[in-house]
Amino acid sequence: MSNPKSLICLMVAIMFAPLTFARDSHQLDKNSFAGKYRTEKVVNNVSIPWGITQLPNSVLLVSERSGKLLAFKPNQLTAIEVSGLPDIDDNGQGGLLDIALSPSYHKEPWLYFTYASSSGQGRGSNTALARALLNEKTWQLEQVQVLYKGQENTTSGRHYGSRIAFDDKGFVYFSIGDRGDRDTNPQDLSRDGGKIYRLHLDGRIPDSNPFIKGERPAVYSYGHRNPQGLLFDQNTKKLWSHEHGPRGGDEINLVEAGKNYGWPVISYGINYIGTKFTDLTEKEGMEQPSLYWDPSIAPSAFIKVTSEKYPKLKNKYLLGSLKFGYIVVITVEQGNVVNQQQLLSDLGRVRSLHQGIDGTIYIGLDGGGIKKLIN
Repeated sequence: MSNPKSLICLMVAIMFAPLTFARDSHQLDKNSFAGKYRTEKVVNNVSIPWGITQLPNSVLLVSERSGKLLAFKPNQLTAIEVSGLPDIDDNGQGGLLDIALSPSYHKEPWLYFTYASSSGQGRGSNTALARALLNEKTWQLEQVQVLYKGQENTTSGRHYGSRIAFDDKGFVYFSIGDRGDRDTNPQDLSRDGGKIYRLHLDGRIPDSNPFIKGERPAVYSYGHRNPQGLLFDQNTKKLWSHEHGPRGGDEINLVEAGKNYGWPVISYGINYIGTKFTDLTEKEGMEQPSLYWDPSIAPSAFIKVTSEKYPKLKNKYLLGSLKFGYIVVITVEQGNVVNQQQLLSDLGRVRSLHQGIDGTIYIGLDGGGIKKLIN
């Protein structure tokens, strides 16, 4: 018979244990939005539409990972190719990556973009953040300025990141993946890779950055694997990211200055071949994800819905699944992920998401063009 004192201690421990959200894909609600939304194709001729943004005149700009920046006028499926891009290394997962308009585009019309750059020392490439002015008469980029270029070039075609986000204080954030070197880059603050960076909009490094006295003063957080989603919530003033895990262990993280997100010391994933690379899922000084998926969903893109066109989605976060071909609807309350729901199915590889100037949500699909979400 069990010891009564032991049972009492166990009951007390359970009563006062912290409540946590079950962080796995089995909690995904697949029924809430079933049959309530559909899509309509608006652009055909793109292969891997890594990023989407929209100019004030409603022209859609789409970054084709192979190294082309394409402009699509409303109701016209024929692309205008924008010239003036810097040299781009189309290599594996690298190429022309994210694009975003400056938050003050009406005053300072800068277009920001990330890409695989071979400049600097060493063979191969690494992720760079640049900005330029777009001449809409000639469809040419002018005054191209490289704001940051990851050092330690490598010929690896893996894990370039890279998304862009802006906060409300004049900072731009962007991510660089670990570049396939998990045992060196993510935990080493003297190297680029496996990190999220913060700059002033003109590329200057803020004095308030957490590692301002270190060798990589632009670093804002570290211990990341391959962050391909970055979102600053203008209401809550919080920065969120998501990243690809290995086999299992894709994560959503609430990103805060100077914090270590654990890769590869802690992880809920394993090697692709089924072996372990760590026995740890938590460690002091390393942050727990707000949500993780096992099995992996291969998350991409990250937006917050503010549009009145989709009342049931308003104020929720959306991200895409490259692996399963759906959109995940994330509910966040008081800085915690409390729910995840499936939106649509069988879309194909969801690469990019964008909420347009009229509130329309656009979905970029690998090999499937650009679609818009219809309520």
